[in-house]
Amino acid sequence: MKLSLALMFSLACITGACQTEMTSQEEQPSTYPVQKTVDEWKEILSEKQFYVLRQQGTEYAFSGEYWDNKKKGIYYSAATGQPLFSSEHKFKSGTGWPSFYQPIEEDAVVEIADRSHGMVRTEVVDSGSGSHLGHVFNDGPAPTGLRYCMNSAAMIFVAEGEEVPDIVKEWQAQNAK
Repeated sequence: MKLSLALMFSLACITGACQTEMTSQEEQPSTYPVQKTVDEWKEILSEKQFYVLRQQGTEYAFSGEYWDNKKKGIYYSAATGQPLFSSEHKFKSGTGWPSFYQPIEEDAVVEIADRSHGMVRTEVVDSGSGSHLGHVFNDGPAPTGLRYCMNSAAMIFVAEGEEVPDIVKEWQAQNAK
């Protein structure tokens, strides 16, 4: 019976039916450039975005807005407006989450060991605020062999030729190189 329950839990996590419950990042020491209080995050993020980005939540597979998006453009952090991924690096993983084989820039994301739920995974957060985006796995396509499995709620997609939202403009103004 114990094996059956463990197998069911593992399958639920793979299909996205389990929800990640980790300590909120506000309770962890942070050196990210964008710092906000819990109340400030709740003011600017939707309930779903707050759950995913600030409480390390996970969307159900095939439920997010971008899992099957085929448009060309850029995916930005919904927390900061920071560019994260390009559609050029997106691929169909069959998992039900938007998947990329590399970030738009090497320093766009930070990878953190995640030992929750008795598993060892690598969490991916945006480097601007430490907000949870998803996880990275070693089963992706060439050239990297990586699969950045992201939550749609953690990102804002802007198609080529569309105007970027204010949060992206603010990020660009504060981080102009």
